[in-house]
Amino acid sequence: MELADGGSMMMPIVMLVAMLALSYFLLIRPQKKRDQQANDMRNALKIGDVVTTIGGIIGIVTSIKEDMLVLETGSDRNKVRVKKWAIQSVESEQGASVAK
Repeated sequence: MELADGGSMMMPIVMLVAMLALSYFLLIRPQKKRDQQANDMRNALKIGDVVTTIGGIIGIVTSIKEDMLVLETGSDRNKVRVKKWAIQSVESEQGASVAK
C-alpha cells in the first residue's frame, strides 16, 4: 500500500514551525533588544543625570546604590528614593535625551 499524498501530512507541522519562527522574529527578539537597551541605559546612570521615572517624576540623580537611586526634585531640594527599574528616560548633564 502506498500513501496517496505523503507531503500533505507534514504541512501542518511546517506551518506551525513557520508561525513560531515568525512570532520569534517579530515579537520576542525585538522586545528582548529593547529590554537590553533599557537595562544598559539604567546601568549607565551617573550622579548629575536628569531622569524621568515611569510615574512622571523628573529629578536629578544625587546618589546611586545597587538597585536604588536618590533623586532631587524641584527647587526646594526634596529627595525621593526610587528603584532603578522605574527610570524611563535619562537626560544627561549635557542635555542629550536618551529614551528607553
